[in-house]
Amino acid sequence: MKIVGNDKQKQINDIISVVKLSILLLIGIILCERFIKNNKPVIWAPETYYTVICLLIPLMVSILIYLIWFFSTENKIKGKYGEIISKIEIAVFILVFSIIIFICGVNESQYKFLYLFIIIITTIQFGMKQGLIVSCISSFIILALDIIMLPDLDVNIYFQDDLILAGIFILTAWPLGFYVKIEGEHIKKLEDMINIDGLTELYNHRYFCDSLAEKIKSGKRDNKPVSMIFIDIDYFKHYNDTHGHLKGDYVLRKIGEIIKDNTRKEDVPARYGGEEFAIILPNTDEEQALNIAEELRKKIEYIYFEGEENQPNGKVTASMGVSVYPYKAKDDLELIKSADDALYKAKFFNKNRVEAYTSILDDIKNNTDEKDVELVTSIKTLISIINAKDRYTYGHVERVVFYSKLLADKLNLSKRNKQILIYGAYMHDIGKIDINKEILLKKTKLTDEELDILKQHPVNGMEIIKSVNSLKDVIPLIISHHERYDGMGYPNKLKGEEIPYLARILTVVDSFDAITSNRPYKTRKTYEEGIHELERCSGTQFDPDIVRDFIEVIRNNIELSILDKYEYR
Repeated sequence: MKIVGNDKQKQINDIISVVKLSILLLIGIILCERFIKNNKPVIWAPETYYTVICLLIPLMVSILIYLIWFFSTENKIKGKYGEIISKIEIAVFILVFSIIIFICGVNESQYKFLYLFIIIITTIQFGMKQGLIVSCISSFIILALDIIMLPDLDVNIYFQDDLILAGIFILTAWPLGFYVKIEGEHIKKLEDMINIDGLTELYNHRYFCDSLAEKIKSGKRDNKPVSMIFIDIDYFKHYNDTHGHLKGDYVLRKIGEIIKDNTRKEDVPARYGGEEFAIILPNTDEEQALNIAEELRKKIEYIYFEGEENQPNGKVTASMGVSVYPYKAKDDLELIKSADDALYKAKFFNKNRVEAYTSILDDIKNNTDEKDVELVTSIKTLISIINAKDRYTYGHVERVVFYSKLLADKLNLSKRNKQILIYGAYMHDIGKIDINKEILLKKTKLTDEELDILKQHPVNGMEIIKSVNSLKDVIPLIISHHERYDGMGYPNKLKGEEIPYLARILTVVDSFDAITSNRPYKTRKTYEEGIHELERCSGTQFDPDIVRDFIEVIRNNIELSILDKYEYR
């Protein structure tokens, strides 16, 4: 619909431009007629020579300039500057018409009707208000000329006739302006039907994506940031199931209203899908976006929704993720992905909070030798590919990183060891890039051959990162995160303290999340069941000291009963 509207506007602009050229040619004909008397040209008569120089030549030059401008800049000058140029054109036309009338008899001139052309053009381009202004200016000029030229007449017949012409000017602009207004409202209504979400009255997903591409393009051209806020209603499925879809729709409408009322004119608030919303914030840095998101979060939390006391956290709340172009994303797709990543973190661990996007690999790049930056960027791309192949792997990595941070603090790891553990948690499954998607997502039990292929991912991961010198300390975690404390793991069957300490930590964290996550081939265990499984395998699969500390971390930091009942959304 937006394309159709643009095409229609282009057609109108083309017609208006042709009319303007026709008016200039008509003025040329009028001037030529002015300098022909008794069917003989007098253009080179001495008494008219200077008139020709002062009028005809500038007119021809102006026509030439207009032709060059029309064919070279059509559809290039838009927005504020295009509107200013159009208004300057209108003023020039009014001035030219006034000069023509002045040299062609002033109050006796028969060319006063020329003002009608510019009145019509202005009304079509800018609407009734501007059309009436131009018609009033034109009326004032012709009536003033009548009074100035014949000030002492008791009955000024020219003034009487021009009063009627002035009325025609105004009556032309008025109804034509109404038509233009009605036509514009009709087009706007059709656009809204296509671009606006019917339930929340925010923009819909399609318009959001189109607008994001445009805002990113503008941001790149003007060297301005573009931020994005992703919003998701916490436990919305539970509210819908408890109170019904009508109440759920009311929540969506109300939150849509809050978002609309608390965004700026230049922002693009949209319903992204289901209970997810998104806001594009042009020329907005991350700090500003975080402040806007936090204000929205508070307003949603403080408003009362019927039955919200039955929600797991006692309120209808929303989680939000923030990212910004070009600092956290290089294009529109990365901006969506990074904002969604930030939202995921906010939702999974605490909910009812705002998170800014952070990337472990961005931190790695900052601490990497210049010659290795390109390799680290390639690793980031590989991880994105894995996430696209297997959504579980993406969520799994994010959770393992989080658990690793908590456990690192509990174990009082040094800053460097904590950093290595987090890097290892982020990249431990990178070797899955070489594994077929059918194996990763297989719903039935893997064959021995398929299991052997899957067991190669620690070795594959080591091969991928071993060329990056700054990541050499991460290799033991990647190669050993499936070793067992009793020596029955893979790929090297290391036992006990032969397994690097950080790898033993990662094994516990990685296994706990695998136990408590849904996979295509198995249903997740509850968090309490996951803890019991760690205790059962303590001393055989896992280092017992690390298991003890990790269980303490989990019980102190995660609301197990809520997560078990409502999973991650």
